[in-house]
Amino acid sequence: METYSILREFADSWFLIVMFLFFLGASIFAFWPSLKSARDDAASIPLRDDPKGCANNCPDCTCKTLFDLERSNG
Repeated sequence: METYSILREFADSWFLIVMFLFFLGASIFAFWPSLKSARDDAASIPLRDDPKGCANNCPDCTCKTLFDLERSNG
């Protein structure tokens, strides 16, 4: 039996089972209830560097949107 046939048979049978078990384990690990705080922390990473906010009440505010500028001009 040549090497390709042996590897093909392994990939079709046992490796499929191993990959399914890995997927199942990763899914269980990802949704484990005790890791909720870690998931929430990772989900907030993109928002950490955002500015705290602007009240848009200063006359030369650079945070005003185009809609606010058009509304103030009439």
